[in-house]
Amino acid sequence: MIRRLSFNGNPVIGVFAANTEDVVILPPDIPDGTFQKVSDALGVEAVRTFIGESSVLGALIAGNSHGFVTSPYALKEEIEVLKKYAPVARLPGKLTSAGNLILANDSVAVVHPFMGKRAIDVIKNTLQVDVHKGTIAHLKTVGMAAVATNKGVLVHPKASTSELEFLEDVFGLPVDIGTVNCGSGLIGSALLANSKGCVIGSQTTGPELGRIEDTLSFG
Repeated sequence: MIRRLSFNGNPVIGVFAANTEDVVILPPDIPDGTFQKVSDALGVEAVRTFIGESSVLGALIAGNSHGFVTSPYALKEEIEVLKKYAPVARLPGKLTSAGNLILANDSVAVVHPFMGKRAIDVIKNTLQVDVHKGTIAHLKTVGMAAVATNKGVLVHPKASTSELEFLEDVFGLPVDIGTVNCGSGLIGSALLANSKGCVIGSQTTGPELGRIEDTLSFG
């Protein structure tokens, strides 16, 4: 299922939520109707929590079917919510916005090029993925510059040919460029997707939606 939504009038829904094949994590202030629509579109259970007492969950959580990596500032009770669905680890080091820094599906992660070895080991072991350093459109915040599912990878339209070839090689999936919310290249800021469906920011146009459908195999 594909659905266009805003969260309390805000179309940058990917900043405030994170999802896997099994669950979508939403802020506590999401209205019940929106909460259910997101759950239905992705075909997963939905749960409410903060991370580090913040609602910008998409910036602070990276996850897949095997686990979650969170900001080091996540509180114990917040981690307990996530642990009901998969193992959880806090990201060590100075780079703390896990959702912005990690692009992952169930088998591969591409991370900020300055990510330290200790953090990479945590990502590798928690998410059970092969980890590669890289950029997208020369942006180091790869988690906001793209979205990866087990079917495809949609990336910032200014990604270079070498970056696209790199992503195709490491993910072994179709990779294409696109935009969200009427021209934004920060795909991760407005797209929640898994192999079953997606939720996209409410300002996303028909042509943008078509590119999302094709690249992530929703057609």
